[in-house]
Amino acid sequence: MESERLVLTEEKWDAIVHNDSSYDGTFYYAVKTTGIFCRPSCKSRVPNKENVVVFQTADEALAEHFRPCKRCRPNGLRLPDEEWVTQITEYIDSHYHESLTLETLADMCHGSPYHLQRTFKKVRGMTPAEYIQKIRITAAEHLLKLTDKTVLEIGLAVGIPNTAHFATLFKKKTGSSPTEYRKSQTKEKEVQSNGCILDVIHME
Repeated sequence: MESERLVLTEEKWDAIVHNDSSYDGTFYYAVKTTGIFCRPSCKSRVPNKENVVVFQTADEALAEHFRPCKRCRPNGLRLPDEEWVTQITEYIDSHYHESLTLETLADMCHGSPYHLQRTFKKVRGMTPAEYIQKIRITAAEHLLKLTDKTVLEIGLAVGIPNTAHFATLFKKKTGSSPTEYRKSQTKEKEVQSNGCILDVIHME
């Protein structure tokens, strides 16, 4: 059964905005866009009010599948590093097309930039910046292969608005420029198409 949510009154919102520790234990707030819940005193960035949901207890927030904040530990337990990094990874996977910095990720995932960098690398074997680049280049490869978008449009679509930087990064990661990659994919399709035609001829 779904937990009963409290009304976000101005008093509660004011406590969240001002990180008022005197309200800790009286309610907990969750942010729908991040899937994380906190104590009122949490020092994380103030969320958009329309994305906030309020609960009486931490268990109620957990029952609705919100995850405890790494920074303020609203349920009194330490979130495992692997689970926290999964939160960060999921956020990157959904927002790679936006401007992402270490500070942005730290704010959204409720931790310090230094701790985030160190923990992410320990768990994933790469830094958050390297993972973001990997996801963006993979997305760019799909767009170059499956769409007629220009290199500029694809760079914008994957979160790299500077075309020169996008082209340089793409070549560094794949060994080909975006234009060269698209041409190679076109040739590959032609070879596959010709092969299918030959197969049909041989069958007749």
